[in-house]
Amino acid sequence: MKTGKKIWLCIAGILLIALGVYFIINPNITLVSAAYVLGIVTLFTGISKLIFTFKTQAFMPNSGTRLLMSLFDIFFGCFFLFHLLGTAASLPFMFAIWVIIKGISIIVTSFDYKKVAFPYWWVLLLLGIAGVLLGILGFRNMDVTAVTLSTLLSISVILFGVSHILAVAGVTRFENAVKDQIQAMNG
Repeated sequence: MKTGKKIWLCIAGILLIALGVYFIINPNITLVSAAYVLGIVTLFTGISKLIFTFKTQAFMPNSGTRLLMSLFDIFFGCFFLFHLLGTAASLPFMFAIWVIIKGISIIVTSFDYKKVAFPYWWVLLLLGIAGVLLGILGFRNMDVTAVTLSTLLSISVILFGVSHILAVAGVTRFENAVKDQIQAMNG
C-alpha cells in the first residue's frame, strides 16, 4: 500500500476517534447523527429487501412477511431522514418499536425455516423472542435507553477509528514480511 494511502487511513482513524470522543461528550449530537445514518441505512435496506422479495417471491415462502418488513424499513428510513431532530429526541422509543417489529419478523421467519427442515430454526426463534423482550424493556426507561444508545454509538465510532490505525499497522507489517521473504529468496 502506498504511503499516502496509509497516511490518509491514519488521519481518518484519528478523526474517527476524535469524533467518537466528541460524541461521548455531546450525546445529543450523537443521536442526531445516528438518526441520519440510520435513516440512510434503513432506507437502503428496505429497498434492497423489496427488490429481493419481488425477485424471489415465486420460490421463497412467506413473501408477504418480507414485503411487509421491507415496507416498514422504507417507512422508518424516510421517517428518520425527514425528521432528524424529532427522531433524535424519539430515537429510543422508535428503536424499541423497531426492535420489537424485527423480533416478530425473526419469529415468523424461524417457522419458515422449520418448514424446510433447517436444524437451527429454534435459534432464530429464540433470537426473535429476545428481540421482542429487549424492545419492551427499552420502553421502561427511555433516558437510560438514550444514554445507552449514544454511548454504544460513540464507542463504535472510536473502535472504527482504532481499526483504521491497526489496519495500517497490519498492512505495514505484512509488507515488511513479504519484503523479508523476497530478500531471503534472492539472497
